[in-house]
Amino acid sequence: MNQGSTIFSQIFSLVSKYEFDKCVRRYEGNCRVQKFTCWEQFLAMSFAQLTYRESLRDIEVCLNAVGSKLYHSGIRSRIARSTLADANEKRNWRIYEDFGKLLIEEARALYADDQEFSLNLKSMVYAFDSTTIDLCLKLFPWAKFRRRKGAVKMHTLLDVRGSIPIQVEVTTGAVHDVNMLDALAFEAGAFYILDRGYVDFDRLYHMEQAKAFFVTRAKDNFAFQRLYSKSVNKSKGVRCDQTVQLKGFYAARDYPAKLRRIKYYDTEDDRTLIFLTNNFILSALTIAQLYEQRWKVELFFKWIKQHLRIKAFYGTSSNAVNTQIWIALCIYLLVCILKKKMKLEQPIYTILQILSISLFEKIPVRHVFQTYQNEKSNNKPCNQLILFE
Repeated sequence: MNQGSTIFSQIFSLVSKYEFDKCVRRYEGNCRVQKFTCWEQFLAMSFAQLTYRESLRDIEVCLNAVGSKLYHSGIRSRIARSTLADANEKRNWRIYEDFGKLLIEEARALYADDQEFSLNLKSMVYAFDSTTIDLCLKLFPWAKFRRRKGAVKMHTLLDVRGSIPIQVEVTTGAVHDVNMLDALAFEAGAFYILDRGYVDFDRLYHMEQAKAFFVTRAKDNFAFQRLYSKSVNKSKGVRCDQTVQLKGFYAARDYPAKLRRIKYYDTEDDRTLIFLTNNFILSALTIAQLYEQRWKVELFFKWIKQHLRIKAFYGTSSNAVNTQIWIALCIYLLVCILKKKMKLEQPIYTILQILSISLFEKIPVRHVFQTYQNEKSNNKPCNQLILFE
């Protein structure tokens, strides 16, 4: 890369400006725009995510403070909070959704052989869940959740190899989680790991008909008839492995096929878990280990809420909220892509923190992380005695 360009410019050289412009033209994002294009809006909002800016005024002050370095970084217009607010309010948020989907495909290709996935499975494994982002109902009257509370939900289908979100749907808080199963296009042969809140036998049977596999937990009132049982190795925590048929008129009508019921004792947390699946091939222990992968989607939600700006918003309209969420997801994906392409050893959190304080330095990106690694390795413990040890 050109050593004369800023780190901010080098990061965004990893993405295709041509593909971004195609997304803009699709929704006429730059129609009648003379200054501050969609690309400049994307860069300004990305700066806010990378540096965790608190408000539009904060973004305006910080970017104008480095105004001499913005032109070659892609921001040619002077930043004003009113201009940025109007852009977030009026420009179609689907521009950034479509661009985020392009980044998703690139990130998935890079993480296809991720070594952190411990299970020896060739099939794709997805975890599906949602997280609630609380909002003030007076400021966000469109975000209905409860009588006196507003919220939006981010329903996410996560590829557990690399923790890449491959499908994200943002809805108001009033939309029930289980309804979002209808938005998924099930992939034959893939595993979908679901919390027990998604147990709806009619929808699960659609998954069965699509030749996809699900792994979920049984509810407390789960009624079934045992058909036969397999022998199990109780020393590994598996208590029983049964083939069952649903009891009850509506349940049996919605899911007429057989189910597999597995009881597993978790010694670490001292609790018993009951899993339901339509896969009869994998071992019972592997099914239990598959469900453990569901926590990756919880960790993803925790990470993105802590380290990116999606809990407080710069605008109050639905368009502004969706724009900010999708640009935050684009930044997450961009950091994941940077980690793989640069072959960085640091975790994503560390990469993000280093970038946040060095965006406008004019040195190669790789050099920043090499310097950090060298300084870390040189910090050897000294031999001086510690007082009050």
